[in-house]
Order: sequence, then structure tokens, then C-alpha cells
Amino acid sequence: MKDKRILYVSSEVIPYLPETEISSTSFEAAKMVNNIGGQIRIFMPRFGNINERRHQLHEVIRLSGMNMVINDLDMPLIIKVASIPKERMQVYFIDNEDYFKRKATLSDEDGNLFDDNDERAIFFAKGVIETVKKLNWSPDIIHVHGWLAYMLPLYLRHYYGNEPLFKDAKIVTSIYNENFDGTLNEEMRDKILFDGMEKRDLKHLKEPSFVNLAKTAADNSDAVIVGSDDLPENLLDYLKKINKPLLPYKTREEFSQAYQDFYTTKILAE
Repeated sequence: MKDKRILYVSSEVIPYLPETEISSTSFEAAKMVNNIGGQIRIFMPRFGNINERRHQLHEVIRLSGMNMVINDLDMPLIIKVASIPKERMQVYFIDNEDYFKRKATLSDEDGNLFDDNDERAIFFAKGVIETVKKLNWSPDIIHVHGWLAYMLPLYLRHYYGNEPLFKDAKIVTSIYNENFDGTLNEEMRDKILFDGMEKRDLKHLKEPSFVNLAKTAADNSDAVIVGSDDLPENLLDYLKKINKPLLPYKTREEFSQAYQDFYTTKILAE
């Protein structure tokens, strides 16, 4: 993995959000690659409950200023950056006042998903890709964590499919048990179709449930990692049937070597 470039795109990363299966694995995987000589970039949303002063986030003016078109609306993209103490790793934050200012992540205080989570997911995917283009940084692997990031493989394949910077990149998606009740906004598919996608590429998103978001990410990835040992059975069955390299769930003690082996023998070797 020495000198390989890995782009980590996650909905949550410690120490910026509380420790969960996703936030800790996203951090530990990036740290592992960084420690063995790989080059990494980490992206996550700048949720409003992240303490910018404590974590010393600051805006990167040269990367900010673009507008992302979401459902025919121009939404300004702000890029912030911070360094993880003692790890010599930087994290880039995708920000927008309308989507990420609120003092919560994905749901309100009553546990109800925000109605615009579909647009936030689209904005996050586009924002990451456009920022990496501005950095002119061509990754060998793009590793996706968390359902808010699950639109990234779809957009890389079908919206940015001719982008030279990503033509050799392999996409791997880690799928965790983040199952939520109901669906995201039912107009999500129409908003993606506005970007010129084909209906056949959005077959699962007629009903944007957690399982269908995960299926969409898996369909557009080169490989999949099972991030939780209790995935919904129908989702796990689907992942086993799509004929792509699949890494079964590994505990925190097992995952480091397993990820290295999976990266090198199942993803980069393809």
C-alpha cells in the first residue's frame, strides 16, 4: 500500500463526531494506510454540531466558491479543513449553510430524518468529487462509508464517468447497519434524473430506503466490505449475489490486515 492514494469519504469520522462503528472505522482505516506509507485524503460533511473552534476548522478559500446545482438550484460549496491531532492527517469538510448549519447530523431531536437528506447526499457526493478535481489528486481507491455518502459511487460512474482524474480509481463501499424507518424524500430519483442520469441506473431509488441506497452504492462499486455483523438479511443476500469482491465483517482487532489484503489482492489487482 506504500505510495498508493486512498480517498476516504465518510458521513462521520472521529474525533469530530461521537464514536460509532462508522466514525471509528473510517478513522482507523485511514490511519492504517497513512502509517504504512500510503497517501490519504478524508472527506466528511461539516455538520452543525461539529465544534469548529475546538477542532480548529478553517475555510480553504481557494477550494471554496463553486456552486453545486441541486434540483435546478445553485447551492454554494464551502470547503473547510482541520488536522487530526497527533496523526498528521487532514480532514476536508463539505459545507453549505442551507444543508449543514443545523445543530444535528441526519435527524431532528425526535429522531425524524431531515426531509432534505436526499439533497444533502447529492450535494455531498458532488462536492467531494469537484473538490478532488480542484486538488488535482487522482486516487487509486475511493473508499465510501455511511449512507449519506452512498450517492458518490453512482455519480462517479454516471455523472463523472468521463473524468480522466478518476478513470483508474477503484471504488469500494463499506456497508453498515444504519437501517432507518421509511425512506428519504420520494422525489430523490427525480432530482438525480435532473442531472441527466438514466432511469435504469436508478432502479432501486423508486423507493429510497436504506437498503435501496446501499444496493445502489454496491451496484456502482468495484468491491464491497461488510462493515457490521448484523446487516439486514435481504441486503446481505443481495451483496453476496452481485458477483463482486466481498469482504465479510471483521472485528476491530481483525480489520487492519484484512483491509490491507483486500485492497491489494481484491481491488488493486482487478
